[in-house]
Amino acid sequence: MKIRTDISSPVSSGQSIRSSFSPVVAGRWLVLLLILAGLAPARAENSQLPSASSAADAAPSAIRVEVAAIHEDSEGLTLQDCYRLALKRSESVAIREEIINETKGQMMQSLSTALPRVAFAYSEKWQDAEGRRNVSGSEPEGKFTFTQPLFTGFKEIAAIRASKHVGQQREEELKRARQLLFVDVSDAFFLYISYQEDEQALQDIHKALLDRLADLKKRETIGKSRQSELASAEAKLSRNEAELETVRGEKEVAGQLLEFLLGRPVVRLLDIGDPDATVAVGDASSLADRRSDVLAAREAKESLKQNLFATRSALWPSVSLTGNAYTKRPDGYESNDWDATLTVSVPIFNGLYDYGQIRQARSQLIQADLAMEQARRVAVLEIRNAYSKWQTNGRRVTALEKAMNAAERNFFLQIEDFQKNLVNNLDVLQALEDLQGVRRDYIAAKTDARRSYWALKVAIGEVMQ
Repeated sequence: MKIRTDISSPVSSGQSIRSSFSPVVAGRWLVLLLILAGLAPARAENSQLPSASSAADAAPSAIRVEVAAIHEDSEGLTLQDCYRLALKRSESVAIREEIINETKGQMMQSLSTALPRVAFAYSEKWQDAEGRRNVSGSEPEGKFTFTQPLFTGFKEIAAIRASKHVGQQREEELKRARQLLFVDVSDAFFLYISYQEDEQALQDIHKALLDRLADLKKRETIGKSRQSELASAEAKLSRNEAELETVRGEKEVAGQLLEFLLGRPVVRLLDIGDPDATVAVGDASSLADRRSDVLAAREAKESLKQNLFATRSALWPSVSLTGNAYTKRPDGYESNDWDATLTVSVPIFNGLYDYGQIRQARSQLIQADLAMEQARRVAVLEIRNAYSKWQTNGRRVTALEKAMNAAERNFFLQIEDFQKNLVNNLDVLQALEDLQGVRRDYIAAKTDARRSYWALKVAIGEVMQ
């Protein structure tokens, strides 16, 4: 079913419109303009209503999207996929985007103050004319009024510039919000993968303990192992199972956090590694100057600087021009079709209101300058701290990798010596416990290194595209 939104004009093609409007004709045109203005939103809404054919076309599209999502989950979500989904789901980012739209509306309002204003007014006055000469009982009047500010101390120009700086500030704040969202996504992503690897490590240790326990039972039956050794192995197995349940619970919590950020369940994650293993950090101050939050603070300062200029314009004189073009006038004024008025207003005394406004605007500018300097110093500190943590975690991963290889070699050597009756079972269990601890420390250190890598990238104002 089609919805007709076209409006046929009540004026026929052969009808001419006189240059001199009568009150009736002007009233008809005014009603027509109001009707068109009222139906314009309805037309926009009706144009967005889906027809039967568009609904039929949308169904296969939805199916394709669902199939693509299933295929994506079957392959696994990468960090980039998770970030892309989080951008679509994040309410914080959506709020920032709407704030930008709000700022654009404010910019249009500032621009409108410098543009002329046009209005049509029609009035009719009734009065008692009985017994009075040259006085009509009805005095109709219709006119177009044009108002144009000529000079207001450059207040409009300052307001427009301030609005532009506010718009740029909101854009930079949106960029920073997206960067901070990436930090949250990357932390949840790597924590979930870390718990997966930690769970796998505990399962491997659990399997090794079961093998040791089975071997000890056999040796205990033939008198080669003591019951205390068997009890010690069972205690370590129970402790391993408890740690395994703890890690599974933490993995579930990390998965819930990731699901909250993405707005959908997480079936499988795909770790493809970091695109760049090195980060060049030279002068932290120059990097901080290019960061979005510092740029936003600078734009806020520039906006308040223009606001101070606009506030000072209240002390300047103002000049405006107002013109009237009459379509209908009372009796005795028919010969006057138009008039114009030039108004010059000079402020002399307004109490202390204007000076208070100027002082307030100056204080706000000083606060914005201090806030910008603070944001810059905080950015420099965050860059240096992030770089130090990334380097420390990298060295820690290298050391723990060597320790893990040595612990794994020691464990297998202990097993060989145990089979040769050179060591007892406690030595083997201790070697296994050392291997478990080092391997879990290595997994945690590797996760911290990857998280600190992306935290450093965000600290210098970079993020995965």
